[in-house]
Amino acid sequence: MLGLAAKTLGIDTRFLDPSQGVTASAVGAVTTAPLEDGAAAVNFAEGADFITYEWEGVPASTVEALIGAGNAVHPGIASLSVSQDRLIEKKRLQALGIPVAPHAEVEDLDSLRSAVRKLGVPAILKSRRGGYDGKSQVLLRDEIECEAALATLANAGALILEGFIPFEREVSIIAVRGVDGEIKTWPLVENLHRDGILRLSRASSAVIQDASQLPLEALAIQYVTSLLEDLEHVGVLTLELFVHGDLLIANEFAPRVHNSGHWSIEGSKTSQFENHVRAVTGLPLGETDLTGASAMVNCIGVMPDPRAIAKITGAYLHDYAKSPRRGRKVGHITLVAPNDAALDASLSALFDVLPGDNG
Repeated sequence: MLGLAAKTLGIDTRFLDPSQGVTASAVGAVTTAPLEDGAAAVNFAEGADFITYEWEGVPASTVEALIGAGNAVHPGIASLSVSQDRLIEKKRLQALGIPVAPHAEVEDLDSLRSAVRKLGVPAILKSRRGGYDGKSQVLLRDEIECEAALATLANAGALILEGFIPFEREVSIIAVRGVDGEIKTWPLVENLHRDGILRLSRASSAVIQDASQLPLEALAIQYVTSLLEDLEHVGVLTLELFVHGDLLIANEFAPRVHNSGHWSIEGSKTSQFENHVRAVTGLPLGETDLTGASAMVNCIGVMPDPRAIAKITGAYLHDYAKSPRRGRKVGHITLVAPNDAALDASLSALFDVLPGDNG
């Protein structure tokens, strides 16, 4: 999707990917090499005017190799390295005055038991590095589960225990920062997860339910702005937050375009993908206003019948051309409507025709 956005701006792209047969080949040339191979990345980047990444799993050593060879890489190494370690990430957020869940480093069974006694249960044991869509984590409901939880994550590397937040809603704020320091934000987005996988994101006036909720969006913008500036981040960054009363508690940030912002392709004057390309190439940032009440629904496991989607007013189907697999994001649908009532009606019609895991 970044490649498609670049194409509309007259920018040619090429891609480095460890897998064969990736869908990006429809947009530009693909070089297949392990992301851990810094020399291959340097060879791939030769002659490129701009370099970016769209996954925080890219090894920091590879980005360092690119920078060492004289390349400018955006976002920079700080955004990448901080986001790759949940403990370091939480310390960075706390240093900026952004609330996070209570947490503790876990090194062994004794430290886990001590952390459980300190934080209480329920609590979530997670790998410090890697893991997404609910992977590499275990929910603890009692101290007696500590040994089994450690066994489950025996191969996950360093661990962190996070106290459970009794949140009312999950939201995210997506922002972009240009090379000149200009920052633009999209409206606060409400997210619905099931089984650890994002199912629905909504960007509309319904997210800010009444005037008393408006300070939440302002607070989210304050938090993401301070993070962007602290990291000297260039490009799109997404901050995931829990709503707990009148508080916003940070879950994590992603130094990239984000699934909860896919609605912006049709639902915003400038999509997150276009603005990321604009930011890293030094172009002026586009406006981020809504084009209407908007939502994004992920297609999980299998794609729906495109003819059924075409019958829904304001629906746009995005097929990632991925093979069907249970729990896999294989596409998404954007809905754009003139108001919240119309968006609710379109969502209802959409859920009636979604197959498999999507309902």
